[in-house]
Amino acid sequence: MSLSPLLVTGASGHLGRRVLELLLDQGAGPLIATTRTPASLASFAARGVDVRQADFDDEAGLVRAFAGANRALLVSTDALDRPGRRLEQHQRAIRALEAAGVEQVVYTSVANAATSTLAVAPDHLGTETALAASRLDYTILGNNLYAELLLGSLPGAAASGQLVNATGTGAVAYVTREDCARAAAAAVSVRTPGRRVVQVTGPEALTGADLAALLGELVGKPIAHVSVPVDALIQGMVQHGLPQPVAEIYASFDVSTAKGELQEISDGLVRLTGRPPQSVRAFLVANRAALAAA
Repeated sequence: MSLSPLLVTGASGHLGRRVLELLLDQGAGPLIATTRTPASLASFAARGVDVRQADFDDEAGLVRAFAGANRALLVSTDALDRPGRRLEQHQRAIRALEAAGVEQVVYTSVANAATSTLAVAPDHLGTETALAASRLDYTILGNNLYAELLLGSLPGAAASGQLVNATGTGAVAYVTREDCARAAAAAVSVRTPGRRVVQVTGPEALTGADLAALLGELVGKPIAHVSVPVDALIQGMVQHGLPQPVAEIYASFDVSTAKGELQEISDGLVRLTGRPPQSVRAFLVANRAALAAA
């Protein structure tokens, strides 16, 4: 394991925190972790991680926060309060990584950002474009949809007997956040000259009908898959309390699914980590209690 300093941004989020844990377990180091809230990473500071405050709206501050790092994991931010803000943050971060002397970046993108119709894809494609225009070596991780998203929709389906979405017959190669964290930790822990894109997916692509059948098996009752027009789906989410812009983002996941954009199955995770991804079945079995939470 290299002793070159490794940087993890967004380290107080679910993904960044798990990557830090994995890197520590691997004996990687020294480690630099940046976050808006350093106090939230006190337990990591106690384990020797250099925790630094970083604000992605402050480029000069980012240069200072990134100083000394040789390789970096750039975790995409959650700044979706206005169109374009997240991309501006990422562009700022890439310039700061260059200025700080970082040599290699691993970026958490989405599956096939260049052709995706996901509402979040333009920010990721813009970030990939900014990386290509930089001097940095990089690995772009094209993460498919998190399996954890299913824990938001399947409990309600288990209660009602209907899995309602707008996916049609489209399929998704869901991947767990844990597997995405393993991919990121593996990619940043090894010096890899050059530039590459690695698609990170689960081991199979499941349709809405597949998910309904699997859910029914796990909860012991028939579950029907009902595909509705996307406008009806958005309206239903808004009626259940989601802000319109957020509902439209979630609905874009279904639109992308229906178009077949998320069905690709890749061996990227195995190539990065040497281990296969967890299946949706295994994930749901491990989270069976959550399926009856509605």
